[in-house]
Formats: sequence, structure tokens, C-alpha cells
Amino acid sequence: RDLHSFPTRRSSDLDKVLHVQAADWPGLETSAKPVFLDFWADWCGPCKMLGPTFERLADQYGEKVTFAKVNVDDLPEIANKFSIRSIPTLILMQGGCVVETLVGLRSEQELAQLLSRHTNGNGSK
Repeated sequence: RDLHSFPTRRSSDLDKVLHVQAADWPGLETSAKPVFLDFWADWCGPCKMLGPTFERLADQYGEKVTFAKVNVDDLPEIANKFSIRSIPTLILMQGGCVVETLVGLRSEQELAQLLSRHTNGNGSK
């Protein structure tokens, strides 16, 4: 097999946004660091449009917030736990509790403002 024929991603993309697997969930749920969850699916057009914005925000806020994508088709039990009915849905958790929920495609500016509100003055570096 020719390994060069496979698409590659920059390692920074992989480091900044966690693509959640079932085994990752307990650590995210109990994280002391805020967790920004993007509930999405492959067939969802607005979810695909949100993807690059989510990654840019991860580059900007990744030191203070864990960015994680949850595929609702692969992990329906996690989607059900949050009563996800429409996607994309973005959820910000702090200390295992939901502090913000946004449904639908949102602007990068709106999401940046939300993240700034929750990261300023919380003791993060």
C-alpha cells in the first residue's frame, strides 16, 4: 500500500480538537478544565460549515478550554444524555455541569464571546 495516497491532517488539528470515542468520555465529564462539545454528524451540512470555525477557536482558546467533537451517530448514548435533538449543538461544560447550550450554526464572533466570558478570571493561565 502506498501511504502517500491517504489524506493527511496537520498534527496541530488533531491535537487541538478531540474526536471523542466512548473511552474518552469519563475524562471529559470530570475535567477541571472547561469542555466545549460540538455534537455533529457526517450528513449534517451546517455541522460541516461549523467545523473550521470550531478548529480556529480551538487554536485560540485551546490552552484554557478542551475542544471535543461528538459524532451523534457513533455515540448516541452521549447525545441522549444531553437530550440532543438538533445538530449542530454546542455545549460548554465546567466542572461536569452544562453552563451554555447553543443550537444551530453560530458565528465565530458569537462563539468567541461566549468562550471569553467563561475563560476570563477563572484562574486559567
